[in-house]
Order: sequence, then structure tokens, then C-alpha cells
Amino acid sequence: MIRLLLAEDQGMMRGALALLLNLEPDIEVVAEVGTGAGAVEAARRVRPDVALLDIEMPDGSGLDAAARLRTDLPSCRVLILTTFSRPGYLRRAMEAGARGFLVKDGPVDELARAVRRVLAGDRVIDPALAAQALSVGPDPLTDREREVLAAAMDGATVADVAAELHLSESTVRNYLSAAIGKTGTRNRIEAARTARSNGWL
Repeated sequence: MIRLLLAEDQGMMRGALALLLNLEPDIEVVAEVGTGAGAVEAARRVRPDVALLDIEMPDGSGLDAAARLRTDLPSCRVLILTTFSRPGYLRRAMEAGARGFLVKDGPVDELARAVRRVLAGDRVIDPALAAQALSVGPDPLTDREREVLAAAMDGATVADVAAELHLSESTVRNYLSAAIGKTGTRNRIEAARTARSNGWL
């Protein structure tokens, strides 16, 4: 039996996935959690063969959990399952050690096959997303530019961002200007939107 940990923050979706995957003759869902930190804690406890992780969860994303599992439980294979088909998410998932990346609109039998394949050592990536990731290219932003852009995303002023990140206002302006230039946009709102839609934030 393949021992599977399921991390999904929406309770109804989590329950439905667990029910459907448990119908597979060779898959047993041994833990169900709704947070990124919960996924890491449960994995340490139940030691699953495969962790099926959503990306956007409270208390740590699926990408954070994947990186932690690679260190804490290297025998556990990680498969990302998400609603958001953002190319940057795919790149970040692979960098975090995930063996697979699928979007949620696929059939359950495809998901079950993906679980078996990642356990066997294969990589399983949604083909449309893989093509999109190649066309978009790598994330051009530095860690600090991402941090400043994320802090400014909800309309915070330069002074607000500077205070929050303990930077000078001129430094914040420089980072925002660099992010705008690298994303090919006209202002920080557009830059944040572009970075978000590409999965860089």
C-alpha cells in the first residue's frame, strides 16, 4: 500500500480527495491536514510514502512544506496539487524538491497514476503548465525585490513599506523601480500583479 499524506486547506475538497484516493486498491490516506506546518508535523509522525500538497494554505505554504520535507523526511515524495497554474509556482516547487505538479481540474485516476509514478521516482508535471513555464522564463526578481513588492501590493505607501521592512524610503523606491523594470510594467501595482500571476510572489 502507498501511504499518502493529504494537505489541503479546504475541508470539503480535502474530504472528497481522501474519499476518492482511498477507493484506489493500492493507496491509503494516512493523514489529512489543512496547513503547511500541519503537513510537516503529520509527515514526521506518520512517515508517508507520498505527500500530496496544496500550495496556498495557512501557516506555511505547500512550497514551504515541500522544502522542509526534503530536509526532514527525504524518503517522502512530494506531489503538488493546486488550483493555480502559475509558471513560477512550478519552478519554485521543483526547487523545493517536489517530484510532481498537477492542477486540480484533472481526473482522479490521473492523480492516482501520478502518485504511483512519483513514488517510483518519476517526475510528473502538467504539460500545459510546463510549456507555459518555459515561455515565461525564470523569476527575474531578487529575494529583496519580491519582499518589497509583496509589502507594497495592497497599496501601502513607500513610507509604510520602509517602516515594515526596516529600510530607508530611497532603498524601497530603488527596489520597486528595479521590480517594475524587470517585469516590464508601468508601476508597482502592475508589477505586483504580474509577479503574482506568474507565481513569483
